[in-house]
Amino acid sequence: MRHPGSLLKELDLTKDRFLDLVSQARGLKRAKASGTEQPLLTGKNIALVFEKSSTRTRCAFEVAAHDQGAHVTYLDPTGSHMGREESIPDTAKVLGRMFDGIEFRGFAQETVEELADHAGVPVWNGLTDSWHPTQMLADVLTMIENHPGPVEEISFAFVGDGHNNVARSLLITGALLGMDVRIAAPTSLQPPADVIDKAHELAIATGARVLVTDNPDEAVRGVDFVYTDVWVSMGDSPEVWESRVELLTPYRVTAELMKATGNPNTKFLHCLPSIHDRTTTVGRRVHDQYGLDGAEVSDEVFSSPASVVFDQAENRLHTIKAVMISGLAS
Repeated sequence: MRHPGSLLKELDLTKDRFLDLVSQARGLKRAKASGTEQPLLTGKNIALVFEKSSTRTRCAFEVAAHDQGAHVTYLDPTGSHMGREESIPDTAKVLGRMFDGIEFRGFAQETVEELADHAGVPVWNGLTDSWHPTQMLADVLTMIENHPGPVEEISFAFVGDGHNNVARSLLITGALLGMDVRIAAPTSLQPPADVIDKAHELAIATGARVLVTDNPDEAVRGVDFVYTDVWVSMGDSPEVWESRVELLTPYRVTAELMKATGNPNTKFLHCLPSIHDRTTTVGRRVHDQYGLDGAEVSDEVFSSPASVVFDQAENRLHTIKAVMISGLAS
């Protein structure tokens, strides 16, 4: 039996439950800023299991746990026997006997699902190739902070690789919450058909507006937020860059695309890390090989007043804290 405090994908949540977590995160954010936060996880022990490295996910879970009085143990890809000398169910049973909660960040969705099936404690998905639910909570919190109306009035467009985990999660999240959600991507990189079908199914119940298109100008028209992500995800072969640059250059988020929204108040979102200039190894290679100064987004947009990406990054802390408290405090 899976613990009810687990969070493996966005579809584990109802609309009300999703928004309750966001509301709780807002309260935790205010409490941390004012120095009035009360630790609710004192004595709890949390395992952080990482197949994929991360800055935001690891730091958010560690700081959130420490703020709340819990202890963490970080296991990198070489830090356990999981999947090599020991099966995932056996690892889950061991960790479940020693820890009160388990975070997993890795490749296959099946892995985090199997951990949850056998651990007996809450398991939280910090990212898989299919879904990124903790990112979605932070994204919605950031949108709410930067939009005056109810969540149902928010419109946003994801532009870029629509097949990746973030785009899939955004499509489902927008549909679940009754938002105006648009995905602009080349036909070959649009979300899987079953994900699109599920978004339309959710939209019938929530009143969401769902659009999947290969036309970025159409997608961004009038939106409150433009969102993008890297063109090549961690674990993909470097050779993928050649085809992705050809396919996705028309989907770069530039000042021109932001202007095409027709909305002077449109904000820019990115889950990070971002290739937006030549200050990184990848950024220099993209410039040297393809003549692009930045990949998925220009630095002009990334560093502009419209960019709220670092608010978004900080909000990973507060929403992850809400997830852990919700799963463990009772």
